[in-house]
Amino acid sequence: MESKLTLLLALAKAKAKAKAKAKAKAKAKAKAKAKAKAKAKAKAKAKAKAKAKAKAKAKAKAKAKAKVKTIIYV
Repeated sequence: MESKLTLLLALAKAKAKAKAKAKAKAKAKAKAKAKAKAKAKAKAKAKAKAKAKAKAKAKAKAKAKAKVKTIIYV
């Protein structure tokens, strides 16, 4: 009877340990996923911002160039 109880206790302990390990693993995975998602979002945002800035700069440059051209031809 004693060995059966010990075995049961050990089994329960191992089960709890495995559950805790799985929970920790899942938590870490979720954290990593969230971190990666946030990083990707930030990267995309920065890329879009840079693209918009470059587009605006190019537009302004073209506008200034066109203005200069019209002044020259007048």
